[in-house]
Amino acid sequence: MEQIFQGDCREMLAKIPDNTISCVITDPPYNYEFIGRNWNHEEIQRRISRVKDSSTLVKNIPYGSGLAGGVRNKRWYERNRENIKEYRNWCGEWSQELFRVCKAGAFVAVFSSTRTLAHIQVALEDSGFYARDCLVYRRHSGIPKGLNVKKKLAKENHPNSSDWEGWHTCFRNEWEAIVLVQKPLINNYIETLEINGIGALKTILPDNSFQSNILEGYSKGHDEKFDVHCTIKPLDLVKKLLETLVPLKSENTVLDPFAGTGTTLVAAKELGLGFVGIEIESNYYEVIRERLLHKGQELKNNLKEETGSKTSKKKISKNQPSKKQPTFW
Repeated sequence: MEQIFQGDCREMLAKIPDNTISCVITDPPYNYEFIGRNWNHEEIQRRISRVKDSSTLVKNIPYGSGLAGGVRNKRWYERNRENIKEYRNWCGEWSQELFRVCKAGAFVAVFSSTRTLAHIQVALEDSGFYARDCLVYRRHSGIPKGLNVKKKLAKENHPNSSDWEGWHTCFRNEWEAIVLVQKPLINNYIETLEINGIGALKTILPDNSFQSNILEGYSKGHDEKFDVHCTIKPLDLVKKLLETLVPLKSENTVLDPFAGTGTTLVAAKELGLGFVGIEIESNYYEVIRERLLHKGQELKNNLKEETGSKTSKKKISKNQPSKKQPTFW
C-alpha cells in the first residue's frame, strides 16, 4: 500500500480501515497557539522572516505568537493554559483515530518538544495506547533563546546587574522527545507476533550491543534541507526508528498523519515498507510527491544495477522496495 492524502488528518484518517497500520512515526506541530489560527506555511514563513538573524525564535514559537515573550501577567498565564487545553484536546482527536487504524501490537512514535511531550502522551494513553518509553533524539545543540538576565538589567542601567552574572531564563536545548506508545497486545507478545507479525523491538545492534533509548549522531543530508519546512527530521533517524519498531516486510504499512515533507514516507519506501501519508499543507504535499517519485526512480535504477551485476539468476526477495508509484489523493 502506498497512498498520500492531502487534508486534515482528523478527516483523512477516516479513509483508512480499522486495524491495518503496523507502525506510526510522525512529527505533529509542537506549538500550542496554532489551534484555530492560520498556522500554515505562509504564516510560519511570515513570522520567521520578521526575526531572521535574531534570537527571538523560541522552540518553534516565532515572535509575535503571543507565547514567545511578553509580560508574564495573569492574562498571559491564562492564555497559555487555554492553549494547552486546546492542544491536548486536538491531540486527543487524532489519537483516537490512530488507535482505530493500528493493529494490535503496533508502535506509535511521536516527535515532541520537552514542553509538549506530556500532553501528547496523555492524549495517546487516553485513546487506549500503552506508554512504552520516551526516546531521546539528541541533536546539535542550539543557542539559548531565553533572556540573559545580567544583560537585560545592564541595558536598563540597573545598579545590581553584575549580581546576576550567569543567570538565564532557559537551558540550552540539545534534545527532542519521541513519545513511544503501543496498541495493546493480543494476550501476549508471542501471540501478537504470530497473528500480526509485529509487537517486538529490534534492539540488538550489529556489534551485539543493546540499543539505547538515546538516539544521536544523525544529521540531515544536503538533499534533505527544504526551505518550505523548518523542522525536518534526518532521513537516517527515521529509518533507524522504522528498523527498530517494525519488521521490514512489504505487508507492513507505516502511517504518518503529519507527513510534512515526507521523510517518514521516503524512509518507508526505501526500506520496502508500505506507507500512508497525510499532509494538510499544499506546499509540503508537492514536496512529498517529488521526493517519492525521485526515490522510486532511484530504487528502480539501483535494482537494475544490482540484478544486472549478477551472473546467476536469483529470485528477487518479496521484501524488495516496491516499484509501483504511490497513489495521490
